Amino acid sequence: MSNIFQKIWAIGVYIFLYLPLVVLILFSFNISKFAVSWKGFTWKWYEKLLSNTGLIDAAINTLVIAFLSATAAVILGTLTALCLQQYRFRGKQVVKSLLFVVMIAPDIVLAISFVVLFIFLGISQGFIALLIAHITFCFPFVAVTVLSRLDGFNKYILDAANDLGASSWQTFRYVVFPMIKPAVFAGWLLSFTLSMDDVIISSFVTGPGYEVLPLKVFSMVKLGVSPEVNALSAIMVVVTIVIVFTAQLLLKEKR
Repeated sequence: MSNIFQKIWAIGVYIFLYLPLVVLILFSFNISKFAVSWKGFTWKWYEKLLSNTGLIDAAINTLVIAFLSATAAVILGTLTALCLQQYRFRGKQVVKSLLFVVMIAPDIVLAISFVVLFIFLGISQGFIALLIAHITFCFPFVAVTVLSRLDGFNKYILDAANDLGASSWQTFRYVVFPMIKPAVFAGWLLSFTLSMDDVIISSFVTGPGYEVLPLKVFSMVKLGVSPEVNALSAIMVVVTIVIVFTAQLLLKEKR
């Protein structure tokens, strides 16, 4: 009975998590313009999506920002985690605490802080401001993820590498990085997702000349969900699934 209950519970959880995505993908093929009932199968919304330059440009801008911010956040976050794990310095605990402050701070507070900072520095709203903001709120997640991986790291392995004549770069490349690689890739995927999904901070720091997809979709759904938005969302879901499964294959650890 316990085994049956666990299976029923697992099925219920999966239905709760993925049923909305299934419905979204299903209605992206609905011939009816209003997604209230199924009227038939069609590809026309995907064809219209390809001709909608506004959505396509916003999607490309979003992917560019997400890729650049995730990559920069991985570099900064990994270096920060390595410094916090391997070195002793005054204020180390303060730095760790500040990472969590950025992670748990409300988005509206971060958005206002970015606006005030950019006005003070004379940075105009647009691509640069958006990229800096996304890197800033993404890299603490990478640092914490990599740092948690380094907590179980055997420091004597580094001493052994140094005794065998390895340089600092060789030690990182052949010893440290293979051990933290799953956390680094997980941090990149998390940063990429956070950047693509952000609405509040992006609405404050981006300008009319550089529109991103979350803001574009948010402005479109105020009057109802368009079938083109369903089609675009279905494509993004499929791309996300492909990225996740590819990452799982790349990060699959051998015994």
